[in-house]
Amino acid sequence: MREPPPFTTRHPNIETSLAAKAALRRKKLHERTLEQTSAQIAQIEQQIYSIEAANINQETLNAMKNAGAAMKQIHGNLTIDKVDQTMDELREQHALGEEIASAITNAPLGEPIDEADLEEELEGLEQEAMDERMLKTGPTPVTGEVNRLPAVSTGPCKSQFRPREAPDHANLAVVKPSTVEEDEEEELRKLQAEMAV
Repeated sequence: MREPPPFTTRHPNIETSLAAKAALRRKKLHERTLEQTSAQIAQIEQQIYSIEAANINQETLNAMKNAGAAMKQIHGNLTIDKVDQTMDELREQHALGEEIASAITNAPLGEPIDEADLEEELEGLEQEAMDERMLKTGPTPVTGEVNRLPAVSTGPCKSQFRPREAPDHANLAVVKPSTVEEDEEEELRKLQAEMAV
């Protein structure tokens, strides 16, 4: 037969509930401590931000004081009357410079060129160009045609190798002097037209 278990004064459920209560108590204590610590950290961060803002304000104020002192030192010798006087002097010098530049650019350099001399020189150059073209044209076409005409014989030719006889000028085409002059005038008109272009 089994022996009954020894008698215990506490029930197992009671021990479990006591441990759970102790754990809950510790949890509540830790939560409260965490809240206090978080509140303290927030206050410290707020103080840090305040100190940084105060430092920035102090630096800004010092910079503004230094800037005011520097501007006061710079403007110490300046007045509105002095500034106006300086600006008037600058305007006068600027106007004087413009007058000098206008006088320099409008002044004629050397004697003016005579238009009649230019026309005369131009006519001389045109005449020289026309003379050069006339010389390069060569012999007149009428003279060339006369020199190329064959010799004309008056009698029957007995031999194939018979020497040429003098040409009969009566049978040649007579070129009138007026035709030669007309050709020269035509050449002159052509040259004048080319010169005009």
